Amino acid sequence: MANFGMVGLDWQERVNWDRLRKYRLDSARKRMKAHGLGAMLCMYDENVRYLTGTLTPGWNRLKPGLRYALLCGDDPPVLFEQGDLGAHIARHSPWIPKENIRWSYAWIKGAAGAASLQQVNKFTKAIQKEMKKSGVAGAKLGVDFVDINIIQVFKEAKIDWVDGMTPMMEARAIKNQDEQECMRMVGAIGDAAHWECMKFLKPGLTENKVTAHIMEFLYSIPGMEDVEDVIVSSGLNTWPNWRNFSDRIIKPGDIVFMDLAALTWNGYKSCYYRTYCVGKEPTKEQKEYYATALKWLYDSIKAVKIGTTTREIAKKWPSA
Repeated sequence: MANFGMVGLDWQERVNWDRLRKYRLDSARKRMKAHGLGAMLCMYDENVRYLTGTLTPGWNRLKPGLRYALLCGDDPPVLFEQGDLGAHIARHSPWIPKENIRWSYAWIKGAAGAASLQQVNKFTKAIQKEMKKSGVAGAKLGVDFVDINIIQVFKEAKIDWVDGMTPMMEARAIKNQDEQECMRMVGAIGDAAHWECMKFLKPGLTENKVTAHIMEFLYSIPGMEDVEDVIVSSGLNTWPNWRNFSDRIIKPGDIVFMDLAALTWNGYKSCYYRTYCVGKEPTKEQKEYYATALKWLYDSIKAVKIGTTTREIAKKWPSA
């Protein structure tokens, strides 16, 4: 459970956001240097957030190239922002030097054609300019995303680009005390959402009504910035689980599967599932299936320890 509440107070230190941002930036820089990189170009939302402590709007997420960040040597990160959003970054995020906020040269990932190629040429020249300014021109550039346009233009520009996702994943893997508190907080929010679901569920509701109710519940929580999905599957929709919701009416005795998909509190995510039996006591057959699945789950949890491989954990489950 989370140790403290969600809002800041003058008499109690909770999540220390300044310490969190400094830790993340320092960790990324250390891993960048450990991999022999002069700079790292981050285009995925989670990596841009980690470097800059800035929020990616929902319509930007999962679209690498709309906004991105560049970390060069020992200098502060440069944020290439989508359009006039940079004005809000300057206002809301004073830890990013105003002179380090740029317009992005945006294209949608994987797009082809002359317009995309033109944008990527501008994008590449801007990256080279920043690397030169920081004294790392010609050094290896780590990137967390490439598409056919980047590959072509980087080759023409003689940019020595390599894997930048691995150092970012290494940095993000070790959480400081503030990140751990964020994870506890989002876990507690998930617990609360499942409790709310348990109280709300009853025969006669449709799957989409349950989804709507839990969405409203989650977005009423301070700091909740994104819920990728609330999957509610009932009856025949639970197996094979289609991981969606519909207007199916939930009937007495139905199994209902509820999946909180990537609910996000201040950039930290939780994604976990619960199974409910609605309106009746579960049958003997349902209990047996549940017991089998629960054993698989706890056997794999017990297998998790330092040095364990994912193969050893997966061996606790039935073959696909």
